Amino acid sequence: MNTTKTDSKVLLALNKPKGYVVTRSDERGRKTVYDLLPDWAFDEGWMPIGRLDLESKGLLLFTTNGKVGNVLTKPGGCQKVYKIWVRGHVTDAHIALAKKGVVSKGELLKALVVEKIGRGGAKTKLKIIINEGKNRHIRRLFGAMSDPKFGTPLKVLELKRVSIGSFKLSIESGKWQFLTVEEEQMLLNF
Repeated sequence: MNTTKTDSKVLLALNKPKGYVVTRSDERGRKTVYDLLPDWAFDEGWMPIGRLDLESKGLLLFTTNGKVGNVLTKPGGCQKVYKIWVRGHVTDAHIALAKKGVVSKGELLKALVVEKIGRGGAKTKLKIIINEGKNRHIRRLFGAMSDPKFGTPLKVLELKRVSIGSFKLSIESGKWQFLTVEEEQMLLNF
């Protein structure tokens, strides 16, 4: 591992493309995020902070420090921003319900912010901010609501995490970098 004096020693960022599993190894032989990182990341125990499912893409942080991981994943601790495309007509009522919360599989799922940022045919582009991350949180949240025109469940077609706390994604898909010491301090002092 080659780091400079300005590189964080405990945080690195990956822009995860679709089609990679966030795990150290996969029993089904699928590509993992470690296929995108140098061998030392696996060997030295760099672990993902949170998850993105197989079909999701965007910012994924890794650390060797469990305390750092806990700070960034504890509910209410750190805001995460996503840009998503949803199949269906997302109405103001959907947005209000997403902020209030829906129950899915016995869990309350909600978003802090839901903002329409585009539309294309029967699809809606949204910016979502959450401060917790339950399993498939955003996909389940919108999947629990129905399109008023067709009566079918809304479906998240594309999901990209664009920031975690103060750190914004700015690297190419499939690439990684260390956070700087300054970025690390800003992220951990939110």
